[in-house]
Amino acid sequence: MTKLKIKRRRPSSDPSEAELIIEAGRTEKNYWQDIWRYRELFYFLAWRDILVRYKQTAIGVAWALIRPFLTMVVFTIVFGRLANLPSNGVPYPILVFSAMLPWQLFSTALSECSNSLIANANLLSKVYFPRLVVPTSAVVVSFVDFAISGIILVALMVWFTYVPSWRIVTLPLFTLIALAASMGVGLWMASLNVQYRDFRYIVPFLVQFGLYISPVGFSSSIVPEQWRLLYSLNPMVGVIDGFRWAILGNEASIYWPGFALSTSLVMLLLVSGIWYFRKMERTFADVI
Repeated sequence: MTKLKIKRRRPSSDPSEAELIIEAGRTEKNYWQDIWRYRELFYFLAWRDILVRYKQTAIGVAWALIRPFLTMVVFTIVFGRLANLPSNGVPYPILVFSAMLPWQLFSTALSECSNSLIANANLLSKVYFPRLVVPTSAVVVSFVDFAISGIILVALMVWFTYVPSWRIVTLPLFTLIALAASMGVGLWMASLNVQYRDFRYIVPFLVQFGLYISPVGFSSSIVPEQWRLLYSLNPMVGVIDGFRWAILGNEASIYWPGFALSTSLVMLLLVSGIWYFRKMERTFADVI
């Protein structure tokens, strides 16, 4: 469907009449500029989601601390104590939590992004705005949880008197890669969720399944060398290894061929996710 923009021009012969000029493709050309113009809507949706997330909760933002902390405790007991997996000289709780941070960011952002269009169905069907604003603003909630959970990592480092190296300054780079991964998969799921509501059941399964096949409770170094590249087809492997490399310093290493593969897959998911979202965007208001 071709989108049209209507211009009004007053002919010189009769100032009381207005002439309509229809210009094809103008809205499509200005889409990315429209996202900037609608930045206040982005702020509003993001702030609303943050308020709703913790509204009428007994302990409020502490939920962002309790969930990753309990998961870290379970993984430390199961993998560190019972399975006795190596930690490369790092306290096992820090090894686990340095992976829990990017995984929580990815899983929360993916869940929020995939359900964002359905949650804002009334808004989509009534007014025009770039629909990409909705899933993007939903990701902000996950970043807030990520920032709060970072307090636990700082507390663990103080408790174990563990001092990070200079590599900690590269952490924002790996955070951006984690957000790109969640946005790429999330845009696919958000678009498909509008067409087929079955996908709202698929996303929780993917999150749960991905937690166990990603190196969250263990180090990816235990994966045999001949399988490392294949294992890196999981985009979160490169992200988690990058976080550990930045936080743990010399005690962690990156399998660079696998990291390059994971990062390339993240970029592919992001670009293809934006492409598919834009392709389906014009049908959202009718289908939803």
